[in-house]
Amino acid sequence: MLRLIAALRTAGLALAGLVFAQPLAAEVVKADDDGFVTREIAVVEAAPKQVWLTLISPAKWWNSGHTWSGDAANLTIRPQAGGCFCEKIPEDPNPDRITLEGSVEHMRVVHAFPERALRMQGALGPLQSEAATGVLTVALAETETGDTTIVWEYVVGGYMRYDVPTISKAVDGVMTQQLNGLAKLLGRVDPPATAEPAPEPAPEPAPEAEAEQGDEAAQDAAPSDAKSDRERSLEDAVNALADEDS
Repeated sequence: MLRLIAALRTAGLALAGLVFAQPLAAEVVKADDDGFVTREIAVVEAAPKQVWLTLISPAKWWNSGHTWSGDAANLTIRPQAGGCFCEKIPEDPNPDRITLEGSVEHMRVVHAFPERALRMQGALGPLQSEAATGVLTVALAETETGDTTIVWEYVVGGYMRYDVPTISKAVDGVMTQQLNGLAKLLGRVDPPATAEPAPEPAPEPAPEAEAEQGDEAAQDAAPSDAKSDRERSLEDAVNALADEDS
């Protein structure tokens, strides 16, 4: 787990927010009038080198439905500072028209640490027409079993002519699709993130059952630990790291 903590430090992700309030499913982890943050996590059956090489080849896994040309084969990433996450717009094959090849800059690379982290700046999709911008950070960390944990975080801020609660959920859905496509290609070993359904309200207890429930509550006074194994292990890793620094 210390490998994961080190990778997150390299990527500049907020450790406290990730470890102690990480989503069990893809979600918008923060949203206000100034912008929003989406975060997804996946574990894949591949070493960090393989994950990195696949990550920088978006034509293999990006959803074609979220491209301007309609074909992810036109996407490329140059994993160097200043490099472009770009899309080629092919010439129109219509023989009755004379057209030129076009292009789109989706994002620009600002941080490329092979096998550890990729950070790019840019407003994706409908955000491109707004004054807002975004920062996408993808952090990689090898697990004890040789798999790789991928943390995918997109931070958006600035003026936009959209309702933030609405656009943030839409963007989160797109980010989830892209990570799921990458993870599926590499061999995902954790369940894909999905929106959690709203819990159904519990029925009102019968009057005679309330007393019995009170007795059961007294017997079960010890609090239960609702944290997942992954949350506990991450928290233990952070505590261990703090002990080493002290």
